[in-house]
Amino acid sequence: MTPAFADSAAPSRCLHIVPADRLDSFLETLPEPARQWLRSTRFEGGLGDLRLLPAADGQVDSAVAGFGTPKTRRRTRFGLARAVAGLPGGTWHIDGPLGIAEKTEIALGWLLSQYRFDQYRPDAKRPETALLKCPEGCDPALLTAMAEGEYLTRDLINTPASDMGPAELEAAFLELADRFVADASVIGGDALLDRNFPLIHAVGRASPRYPRLLDMRWGERGPLVTLVGKGVCFDTGGLNIKPSSGMSLMKKDMGGAATVLGLALMVMRLNLPIRLRVLIPAVENVISGNAMKPKDIITSRKGLTVEVNDTDAEGRLVLADALAYACEEETELVISMATLTGAARVAVGPDIAPFYTDDPMAAAALETAAQAGFDPVWRMPLHDPYESVIEPGVADLDNAPGFGFAGSITAALFLRRFVDKPRYVHFDIYAHTPTDAPARPKGAVGQGARALLLGLPAMLGL
Repeated sequence: MTPAFADSAAPSRCLHIVPADRLDSFLETLPEPARQWLRSTRFEGGLGDLRLLPAADGQVDSAVAGFGTPKTRRRTRFGLARAVAGLPGGTWHIDGPLGIAEKTEIALGWLLSQYRFDQYRPDAKRPETALLKCPEGCDPALLTAMAEGEYLTRDLINTPASDMGPAELEAAFLELADRFVADASVIGGDALLDRNFPLIHAVGRASPRYPRLLDMRWGERGPLVTLVGKGVCFDTGGLNIKPSSGMSLMKKDMGGAATVLGLALMVMRLNLPIRLRVLIPAVENVISGNAMKPKDIITSRKGLTVEVNDTDAEGRLVLADALAYACEEETELVISMATLTGAARVAVGPDIAPFYTDDPMAAAALETAAQAGFDPVWRMPLHDPYESVIEPGVADLDNAPGFGFAGSITAALFLRRFVDKPRYVHFDIYAHTPTDAPARPKGAVGQGARALLLGLPAMLGL
């Protein structure tokens, strides 16, 4: 399924967008029957509230959707997308007292609301799609790229681990590389040890679906940006096994990998003037006789020794080797994305993507871009006094300190030890919507990718 706008030249019906405080003046523009119909159905302009208006022959002539108040719009992203599901199929255009930002949010929400994950329901009936003409002043190429990248991210995360293991993630990775004529390579199995990726190998060696490191390069001009995504296709917790409740969402533990692939699609589809590298350590963290054990000490690619105090804190281990590898060449910006800690969810909940950076310019660019991309992020502190917490004494680093506090911060500090470039941004995302929301059905969701896409020009001085 591919998101798309309607042909701008196609005949279309009008969806009138009516803020609650403009309702009375809007009603005065309508014929009396339509005015009475809206009043009799108690239409008050609530955000996403929809009414269809008939023509003389009884067919749908146009529609009216409430745009709520500034308060309700602040509290509900893509709120108007609630109305899209109620529209008959065909081509629509919007009309109303809207600024460019409001039109952009409506258009992006419209595209995102068309997403369906019904691969496992072959008989599911899809409603006829209501297509939108891209509103005047909006960028259709940008919005379509954002939506398509989000679709890819959702598809990858929503697919169960039985069908999305390291091999299947590799296949999706190579398909994306082939589509955009990018160079791709894979290091797998025991070759990871031969090529000095001991942490990735240690996490994934217990699975018959062998671990691998995926590497993609695209572009021939501009600064080099390296994306590193956690690709733990399923996480049992290893020998520190999770309870069943803790495993119920672990198909999404490759959400970092899925999000960087969605972001990579956006970058390549828009042909941004950068050189892009994508690194994904793709593993399963399962149990067998050769699984890594608590208190094992492993020497990382960078040479730092790591005491494994919890085999369920595996994401930072695979990222550590990949980040060290990324920094072995000159790169302008390194970005890691991972479903890394429950502590991040406690701190900011499921709807906000917390990020860490020592670069104030990157932080400012992300905060501005997050608003423009309707992709909320929040900067968290890389608090240097907590550095001692990740130092166990018997090794250089502890992958799971028993501090009991600031788990997302200490994980970010752990990752920072493997990055020797000054410009580094780490996202600790959730990649899941726990309940249906406008344009975001329950299940997989991308976080931070749109903010990064729109923030890259400012971060890189483009």
